[in-house]
Amino acid sequence: MKMSLNERLQEELEALEAILMDDISITHNDTGYPELVKTTIFPSTANEVEKQYVCVTLEVRLPEGYPDCEPFIQLRNPRGLDDSTINNLYKSTKAKCTEFLGQPVIFELIELIRENLTESNLPTCQCAVCLYGFLEGDSFTKTPCFHYFHSYCLAKHLTTTQRLFQEEQDKLPAWQRSTDGFQATCPVCREPIGCDVEELKTALPPKELESAQTFEVTSDIRLLQESMKRLFTYQKRKGGIIDIEAEENKLLLITESSEDTPPSDNSEDPGPSPSSMSERVVENGILSRGQRYDFRFNSGNR
Repeated sequence: MKMSLNERLQEELEALEAILMDDISITHNDTGYPELVKTTIFPSTANEVEKQYVCVTLEVRLPEGYPDCEPFIQLRNPRGLDDSTINNLYKSTKAKCTEFLGQPVIFELIELIRENLTESNLPTCQCAVCLYGFLEGDSFTKTPCFHYFHSYCLAKHLTTTQRLFQEEQDKLPAWQRSTDGFQATCPVCREPIGCDVEELKTALPPKELESAQTFEVTSDIRLLQESMKRLFTYQKRKGGIIDIEAEENKLLLITESSEDTPPSDNSEDPGPSPSSMSERVVENGILSRGQRYDFRFNSGNR
């Protein structure tokens, strides 16, 4: 006897629950129809969970009529995967759904994604501290929240944050100081993490960081600094930049203004223009058309 759509779907879901147990979540709508199946997928590493460097959450939304019509696939919360890898997973799952039209496909999707994660079980993202990628031979650390950092970079970050934390604590009176001490947190999501900083310090710098070109302040950059300094001074004098200490000593006066008061003729020089300065920099050969620049004035670089 041919099973109905609901019977086929129920049989598939029961099989998935038997295989995946607590690793799968099934959400039903108000009518009791199982509209969403969700599971987080990791690469196959036997029992070595600490070597699972990537993961992704698969969400399969089941329309009425499944499996005779294709489900809707969403890949959420990817960890250690870049956009190109995610796009390839979407293409592969789409092809699998088309191939298995009319048949149960959820378990096939799970296995397909697991195989892809196993083949690329190395983070393809960037280290959030140095912004360089991970090359073969680089020592990196995976946090419990599945974010990735070069061990060398993470040690630098935690050492700096601990020093800053202690400096802030020293400024406070004794009764305001934290009794919990310093808690290391993930630089990306701020989740608490536990790391042996002394062990991380033994790691070598990432290869790309070692081979990076040393930054030098050129004469053109010094010219840009001077131009930006003049603009900063002008904006501050005109009130365009708030001086917190000066604002604390000001009083707010509210007066009634007349709508009939004619606008004043202010012919004062508007000051230097950022666009004119950027054109000057372009003429000096620093930036090409369509590029942007980021500047931080350093009073020591004159």
